[in-house]
Amino acid sequence: MRLLLNLFKLRIGLAIALAAAAGAAVTPGAVDAGPLAVLVLAVLVSSAAAGAYNQYVERDIDARMARTRGRPFVTGALAHGPAWLWVIGAMTAGSVLAAAFATNWIAALYVFAGAFTYGVVYTVWLKRRTAWNIVVGGLAGSFAVLAGAAAVAPELPGAPLWLAVALFLWTPPHFWSLAIACREDYAAAGVPMLPVVVGDARSAKIIFWSAVALVAATLAPGAYGLGWAYLACAAGGGALFLWKAWALVLEPGRRRAQAAFRASLLQLGLVLLGAIADAALGG
Repeated sequence: MRLLLNLFKLRIGLAIALAAAAGAAVTPGAVDAGPLAVLVLAVLVSSAAAGAYNQYVERDIDARMARTRGRPFVTGALAHGPAWLWVIGAMTAGSVLAAAFATNWIAALYVFAGAFTYGVVYTVWLKRRTAWNIVVGGLAGSFAVLAGAAAVAPELPGAPLWLAVALFLWTPPHFWSLAIACREDYAAAGVPMLPVVVGDARSAKIIFWSAVALVAATLAPGAYGLGWAYLACAAGGGALFLWKAWALVLEPGRRRAQAAFRASLLQLGLVLLGAIADAALGG
């Protein structure tokens, strides 16, 4: 079981699935619980497939990083062979078709786009080539929000669009914080993450200003009907992340970076759960 949790990156997948649920929650309209549950499950499965493909492609990188040396394709706990490509492809195709039949083809397109962005655009095309890899990779989370929203209203009103923008802006400072904490790993693996290219101090400043833009985006849905429950969660989580990001600017290094990384996770959870709670409370 632990092997599968690791291979499919299910912790990340659950966050992505929660983003889809939040996208549906903030979109005016109605969708039956059954089709929405299928859509959220489809997002989870497609995210799991993309996570497995990421590990399949990056076995050589993972072997050179202390943080990832225990992954199953590196240790040999799972055989690295073409059979896994069939499994990953079947998972992706099945999740897209399930989303299409349960909701609509627009939502299904977003499900596919999220998996493709993380698995191919980020992992294959950008990660080894540019320090801005994770900026484009941040679209994967945005597509999950849009998939949930499109299941309710394909025309996509303002609130879910801003929530998608927030997911896009969240990913870079989140991963750049992790990259500062693991800079030596990324350098050893030859991956040009931002701290490897520009150093910790400059990266910390970019993280802080990215967090400022992120927090502003998370508050914007308040102009589109989201109420006090959402805004309280967004403001509280945003304040925490800004505090930890500023502390990282004052003292760039592993310890502060880990604190900023954890704060970003808490902020994301508060934003997504706040969106769902706000919808449940009627705004």
